[in-house]
Amino acid sequence: MTDPGALSLLFLSALAAATVLPMQSEAVLVALLIAGQQHPWLLVGVATVGNVLGSILNWWLGRTFERYRDRRWFPASGQSLDRAAAWYRRHGRWSLLLSWVPVIGDPLTVVAGVLREPLASFVLLVTVAKAGRYLVLAFGTLAIA
Repeated sequence: MTDPGALSLLFLSALAAATVLPMQSEAVLVALLIAGQQHPWLLVGVATVGNVLGSILNWWLGRTFERYRDRRWFPASGQSLDRAAAWYRRHGRWSLLLSWVPVIGDPLTVVAGVLREPLASFVLLVTVAKAGRYLVLAFGTLAIA
């Protein structure tokens, strides 16, 4: 049985978690996995799509960085963007495989936009990273539960 409300909650929490909002999509995913009401592959897919779309939002904000950089709501401080830009320049697009890592992942996705990473390679690498994290979490949860 598929619960649209639960899937919507998971999608929105994953989308928000990829932005500056203090959300934990992992907790929602684990709770839904333990509840056992939805197929694990569906849950991982919904979480991945939501999280990747949130990262695309960050990438888009990065692309329009000059216009919005002084706004209070912008998803990264100047100092964290400088650190992320240095990391990104040193390691290139492959650093996007760390986009799932708390604290550094979100600024990396913004910097990828600032530094004009093509959307296709951005989406591919971020999807691999985000899906990988959710798959490890799902397998770990199901192995323990």
